[in-house]
Amino acid sequence: MITSIVLPVLTGLALFLFGMKLMETALHHWAGARLQQWLGRFTLTPVRGLATGTALTAALQSSTAITVIAIGLVNAGVLTFPRTLGIILGTNIGTCLTTELIGLSIGHLGVPMLLASAAVWLASWFAGPLPPTDFDARSAVLAVPGGWTARVTGGRGWLRSMRYGSLAAAGFALVLLGIEIMQTIGPALQSRGLFAWFVLQAKQSLLWGVIAGAAVTALVHSSAAVIAMAMGLAAIQGIPVELGVAITIGANVGTCVTALIAGIGGSRAGQYVAWSHILLNVGGAILFYPFIHQLVSVSEILAGSASEIIARAQTIFNVISSLLALPFCYLSMWKRLDFRSQS
Repeated sequence: MITSIVLPVLTGLALFLFGMKLMETALHHWAGARLQQWLGRFTLTPVRGLATGTALTAALQSSTAITVIAIGLVNAGVLTFPRTLGIILGTNIGTCLTTELIGLSIGHLGVPMLLASAAVWLASWFAGPLPPTDFDARSAVLAVPGGWTARVTGGRGWLRSMRYGSLAAAGFALVLLGIEIMQTIGPALQSRGLFAWFVLQAKQSLLWGVIAGAAVTALVHSSAAVIAMAMGLAAIQGIPVELGVAITIGANVGTCVTALIAGIGGSRAGQYVAWSHILLNVGGAILFYPFIHQLVSVSEILAGSASEIIARAQTIFNVISSLLALPFCYLSMWKRLDFRSQS
């Protein structure tokens, strides 16, 4: 069991999480202070906040990172709580890009992509040092709408893109390799009585899958990793597609734990941001749970393989949940929850 299940899972999960963190860090350094600048500038209305949150999350490949940044900006008094509502909705939509890419079943490209990105990264070091970045943090408070400023000097911005872009590509390659390794446990897992019992119980009530997805995501702090494992098991017929979708919905609930932790000890407004994130994901899970079979049926029309169906269901779930919640962001009651000056 150790060599056939535990070791591959731990190895694959470690590669996946390291790849996600490498990709997130590289993209964060690539974008630099512009992340805060964009969040501060393009969140005047919930719709603009939704679009900004979607774009930044898709670019950074981490809804948690954008949510934590938003909480930090609110705690610092740069943003007000009402202006973060659209951002929270957008992060749930933007995070679907990761699962959609994984659902393309391009795991065989992991090694070539890793080698190519490593070659580009090494070449960037021979091209010379990175240009300096001039960042004025005081402008976050003192500037008029225009917000945070960042300037790359030296006329060699392409080198920064080359270096950090290759690191981001290497991170994604490691994500693909991690999934490939985790998928090898399928035959061994199917022969285990405990796993067969879990699948049997989940067939009777998909709530088992929702709970499992939420618990494991809260443990590893990565909904993408848990969804990827569910997609991998469904691809090799280790679990039914409906169970994979239930695990995906649960993973969206489990990812709220990180935002909740980020809000602890912060301002009252920062805690409201964390709780709005929880309300969106838990509310969406409650709304969609009775319709998992219908969600799978719709996803089957738009996808082919089992992994693609789960990825498409994740996208439909997040997009519809965010769009249903968007009108509530315009309620006047939120204006009374402006805690900019409170700590």
